[in-house]
Amino acid sequence: MRWEGQRQSENVEDRRDEGGGGGGFGFGGRSIGIGSVVLAVVAGAIFGVNPLTILGLMSGGGQVQQQGAPAPAQAPRAARPHPPQEEQMKAFVSTVLAQTEDVWTQVLQARGSPYRDPRLVLFRGATQTACGAGQSAMGPFYCPADEKVYIDLGFYDTLRTRLGAPGDFAQAYVIAHEVGHHVQKLLGISDKVDTLRHRSDRTQSNALSVRMELQADCFAGVWAHHAQAGRQILEPGDIEEALNAASQIGDDTLQRRARGTVVPESFTHGTSEQRVHWFRQGFESGDVDRCNTFQAKEG
Repeated sequence: MRWEGQRQSENVEDRRDEGGGGGGFGFGGRSIGIGSVVLAVVAGAIFGVNPLTILGLMSGGGQVQQQGAPAPAQAPRAARPHPPQEEQMKAFVSTVLAQTEDVWTQVLQARGSPYRDPRLVLFRGATQTACGAGQSAMGPFYCPADEKVYIDLGFYDTLRTRLGAPGDFAQAYVIAHEVGHHVQKLLGISDKVDTLRHRSDRTQSNALSVRMELQADCFAGVWAHHAQAGRQILEPGDIEEALNAASQIGDDTLQRRARGTVVPESFTHGTSEQRVHWFRQGFESGDVDRCNTFQAKEG
């Protein structure tokens, strides 16, 4: 991916040197990010926790909290130099965020809708959000209550080594997906879906979550389409990296990897085939209207 030397966003909030995010383990936000699957994989492999249970908790089915009094607030850590590789990754993330700002400002203005930039928070370990305590094990996520994308840069090591999705454009896809959730909020889609989910049973609620996630994949494809048209950011193999990342984090692939079986009614993000399809749909069309996963016969 061609990204060096381009504008970096000023909407990056660096909390990497702050203390942890408090004693709660649950995440109270309604929108779950692309990286929520990481917690399920890690918990299942290390702690023997059913990955489906963790995904259910994170998609609104409940919360896991520590017993007893909350942990005392931690004092901020003194700022320290970060490794050059990590600083380069920060620059990369800031550049991709700037590209999403430029693309979505243009796309939404053409539709007569203003675009409001989200902020992107870099943190390490844990951090407080308007949606509750965020944990690095969740992977990147978007909190609609404060309109911020949260990411621990260590997730990219997990993406490459544990989830089998290397490459810088796979990393860019992750950011674009989370910004896609922000676009859903700006367009009023998130609020409508939240209302429907509160009136639905668990299976119906999961099905709505799947369509939300697939639409965010499609919006990521729309971003890639316009970023390529405007700046020629793509290098050979980049789209394949994004499609591979989408495939590796499909619910069926993750469940098969963690348990050896697949439980479709528990899906919250969509199958590998669905995720690949909707990213490709957005990329090939560049059209927000082609991302209406809610009217598709199948996600």
